[in-house]
Amino acid sequence: MADDPRSATARAHSNIAFVKYWGNRDYRLRLPVSSSISMNLADLHTTTTVAWDDNQEQDTLTINGATAADSALERVRNHLDVLRARFQSRRHARVCSTNNFPMGTGIASSASAFAALTMAASAALGLKLSERELSILARMGSGSAARSIPSGYVEWHAGDSHETSFAETFAPSEHWKLIDVIAIVSRAHKRTSSSAGHETAGTSVLQPARISSAAERLRAMKSAIMRRDFEQFADVVEEDSNLMHAVMMTSDPPLLYWEPLSFAIMKAVRHWRTVENLQVCYTLDAGPNVHCICAANDAEAVVARLRTLSSELDILRSSVGCGAYILTPEG
Repeated sequence: MADDPRSATARAHSNIAFVKYWGNRDYRLRLPVSSSISMNLADLHTTTTVAWDDNQEQDTLTINGATAADSALERVRNHLDVLRARFQSRRHARVCSTNNFPMGTGIASSASAFAALTMAASAALGLKLSERELSILARMGSGSAARSIPSGYVEWHAGDSHETSFAETFAPSEHWKLIDVIAIVSRAHKRTSSSAGHETAGTSVLQPARISSAAERLRAMKSAIMRRDFEQFADVVEEDSNLMHAVMMTSDPPLLYWEPLSFAIMKAVRHWRTVENLQVCYTLDAGPNVHCICAANDAEAVVARLRTLSSELDILRSSVGCGAYILTPEG
C-alpha cells in the first residue's frame, strides 16, 4: 500500500423506518431481533471524508467543523477498527463529517453517518465492495446504517448470521411519491442514545409480543407500498411506532421520548387523515420529533396545519432518496 494518504468522500441519506428496528439478538454484531422496512430521505444527508495516513498515530474526527466529543470519536474509532481488521490495514484516519440536519434527535443521524463513513473509508482504501457487503459493514457501526446504503424503499433482513443480516431495495425511489414532513419538537441531543435503548428493550414485558407480530406487519407494509395503498400503509406505520414506544416506556429504565407537543401532533395527524381526508400518518423514532408521512399532493396542507399547532415549530421535509454514493472531487 502506498505511503501517501488515500482519501474519499461519501454521502449517505438518513432513513425513516415504517416497521421499526428496536432490540438486538447480538449486540456485538448488531443483529436485530426482527426485520425492518424504511425509506431513504433525499434531503437529509451526511457527507463524510476519510483520509487514511501511515504517518498519523491515531484517528481524528471533526463533525460540522468542530472537534468531536470523545464519545463520538470512540464510536467512530471502534468502527474503523472493524474495517481495519476486515481489510488488514494498520493505518489511522482523519474523518471529517457534516450533517445538514439535527443530530441525535430521532432523525437517524447515526444511520447516515455510519453509512457514509463505511463507504468513504472502504473507497479510500481502494476497495470496490458490493452493496450487500457495504450494508453488512455499515450495520456494525449503527444497525439502521445498513438501511442507508441501498436506495429508495428498503428492507433490512434480520438474518441469522453476520453474513445474512443486510438491507436491500425492494422498490425504487420513484415507485411512490411519499413525503416525510418532520415536525422538529426539539433539537436537543437526547439523553439516552438508541444504542443504549436497544440494550434495554428486552426488559419490557411488551417486547416479546411486539416481536412475535413483527413479521405480519412487515408483510402488510411491503404489500401496502407495492400497491400504493395509503390506508393500509398508515395503519401499519402508526401501529408499529406506537408499539415501539410502548416497549420504550415499559423498559427498565423507561425511555420517555414523547413531549406534549409530540402527542398533540400525533392526535392532530389522525384527525387530518380520518376527518379531513388528508393522506398523512405519523411515526416517531427514538426521539420527540414527529415524522408526518404523506402523499406528495398533501404535503403543503400538512405543513400549513402543523404551523397552526405551534408558531415556533421547525419543519423539515424530504422526498424519497437514493442510496449512499461516492462524491467526485467536483462534488
